Amino acid sequence: MTTPDPITVEVIGAALGSIVEECGETLIRASHSTNIKERRDCSTALFNAAGETLCQAEHIPIHLGSFLDLVKHIMRRYPTQDIRPGDAFVGNDAYEGGGTHLPDIVLAEPVFVDGRLVAWTVNLAHHADFVDRGHAHIFQEGLRIPPVRLYRGGELQRDVQDLILLNCQVPAERLSDLRAQMAANRVGVQRLQGLAAKYGIDTVLAAGSALMDHAERKMRAAIAALPDGTWRFEDVFDNEEVAGVLPMSVEVTVTGEEMALAFDGPAQCRAGINMTYTALLATTYYVVKSVLDPSIPPNAGLARPLRVSAPEGSILNCVAPAAVNGRLQTCQRVADMVLGALAQAVPERVMACSNSACTVAYFIGKQPHDGSTWVYLETIGGGSGARARKDGLDGVHVHTTNTSNLPVESLETEYPLMLTRYELVADSGGVGEHRGGMGLRRVYQATNECRVRVDITRQRSQSWGLFGGGPGGHGRVEPGPGVAFDGDSAVLQAGQWFAIVTPGAGGFGPPDRRDPAAASRDLAEGAISAATARDVYGLTGLPAAD
Repeated sequence: MTTPDPITVEVIGAALGSIVEECGETLIRASHSTNIKERRDCSTALFNAAGETLCQAEHIPIHLGSFLDLVKHIMRRYPTQDIRPGDAFVGNDAYEGGGTHLPDIVLAEPVFVDGRLVAWTVNLAHHADFVDRGHAHIFQEGLRIPPVRLYRGGELQRDVQDLILLNCQVPAERLSDLRAQMAANRVGVQRLQGLAAKYGIDTVLAAGSALMDHAERKMRAAIAALPDGTWRFEDVFDNEEVAGVLPMSVEVTVTGEEMALAFDGPAQCRAGINMTYTALLATTYYVVKSVLDPSIPPNAGLARPLRVSAPEGSILNCVAPAAVNGRLQTCQRVADMVLGALAQAVPERVMACSNSACTVAYFIGKQPHDGSTWVYLETIGGGSGARARKDGLDGVHVHTTNTSNLPVESLETEYPLMLTRYELVADSGGVGEHRGGMGLRRVYQATNECRVRVDITRQRSQSWGLFGGGPGGHGRVEPGPGVAFDGDSAVLQAGQWFAIVTPGAGGFGPPDRRDPAAASRDLAEGAISAATARDVYGLTGLPAAD
């Protein structure tokens, strides 16, 4: 196979990127649930026939973990000669389906050109379902789906669809979102076939291989620019599912143009915090690419110079039947640990610890007008770590998440909930020459009885600062009058409320080096209190402490 000229490779690479972005927009616009149409909790990608990533849309990094082994799982279950145009495979299982947790349902459709299977178009949508469940092991967490045919030769396998929907709490919403996923994949098939008609499929596939080689070269060059050495960093994990704190660490070793990342952590546990190896890979690829060279194309080539390991059976590389629903909390901690290690090698490129969380509120109840079940899932931003030359961002999603804020109007229109306060939390960003990003406070009031579960971390630990910067504020849940949380869950009666406060992020550099004008602006904008302005930043003319 002859490699096309560089201009053709670049044009085809841009076309592949355009295809996955169009698939993503199709999925978002055609979906029914607020989690996809508003919060955009979905991803799309293209793979070659061997299951290697050709291109992933710039959506949510952790979803790569659900894509990495999906095609390989399909190929192990179904001989290539038995796969036909119009087939579509659905799966979600963390151990047999290539997924990382059960709400992320993946659909994959083969792309045929001239009767030959040449690629796969794949998408993932987080279905806001499978809530109000246990998390001692994966069997409690929802329906496990290995890769099975949802469509055979373009014909819906209604028995498979019925089996899936019967196990869902809001089946009508699930059906609409599954149809949107099918529509997105059909766009991917048509666009890739159109690209093959224009350039020839062999040229397109050769360009895909050349783009992977290009990504590998760029990653190797970025690693080679680092000093050789080994850097270690440690952190702890905490949430309501585990007692105390769990120690975690990473050791990053650079040798020439290759990098090894050796993680360590406690044994997997009876809680939803365990992460699969593919989730560890997706998190690691994201953070290394972000620090070393964000322009590296998002394809399989970037992983070739990286070696990632963690003890099998640990919370960082779990095995069946470990529960994985809240694996994203652990992924966030992993990302920040890698940053902590790389800060010792390239401090000017690395931010302090972000909120290290993906704070999630799960609601389930009955609609007052017709008694139907409703489920609402919301992930909430927090502080982003301060940088060598800039403050951290306030109230944003960080690292492996990238979903949008659901507008208050949409929330209150769709569900029997009211949002009575939504604000940044003063003094939650770590102090420093550059201030860490602030966490958020959201106050929810039920207008009809419902149950809520809150998945939050950094309650017993704090997001660390770098080079003299202070830690970020704790995450916490604040129950209103009459609301009693049993661990992470509570029942809300009509009129009752509670608040979620997400963690702040660490500061960068010693606070005595902060520009007084910046500290004065923080005070005026309510980012810091008068006490912090006076006692930490040395501003004068402020009221004395009580």
